[in-house]
Amino acid sequence: MSKKILQFVGDFAEDYEVMVPFQALQMVGYTVHAVCPDKKAGETIRTAIHDFEGDQTYSEKPGHNFTLNATFANIEPKDYDALVISGGRAPEYLRLNKRVLEITRHFFEANKPVAAVCHGAQVLTAAGVVNGRKVAAYPAVGPEVEIAGGEYADIPIDGAVTDGNLVTAPAWPAHPTWLAQFLKILDT
Repeated sequence: MSKKILQFVGDFAEDYEVMVPFQALQMVGYTVHAVCPDKKAGETIRTAIHDFEGDQTYSEKPGHNFTLNATFANIEPKDYDALVISGGRAPEYLRLNKRVLEITRHFFEANKPVAAVCHGAQVLTAAGVVNGRKVAAYPAVGPEVEIAGGEYADIPIDGAVTDGNLVTAPAWPAHPTWLAQFLKILDT
């Protein structure tokens, strides 16, 4: 195994949902390539910190600038063992990119591990890969999961769901559970 993971990120992706898996997967020996459409290695994305402070939805504050370490245009999905889709607001526009959707479908067609957190499920629904699957996501994305033929998993914010090669979670508080389940399907 080449031990390479592709991570989709973009402007206003949730800070923790970008950085934590990026660092944790490297810590256990994976090479993680973080990419964003129309951006090259060395360029940055702006992240946002989403917090749960008792409002009807999350609050948003500026996060860190995150430096991409690979160029989206050069990605060959066959070279990667798994895919991570970060959440936050980035999936709103990542799902509009035809190449993002093609790459996402590749991982499902090849039955490679995929992990998505929070709004990352929007990329999955747009790619047409959730039909018949149980998928956790930020609650506001639940209707999209159901419209796409998936079963929305209404679980605690710190929970995660594994359905075959797919591991999903509602938001960053689920990182310990989500990443543990992802590592399991990676046989790590």
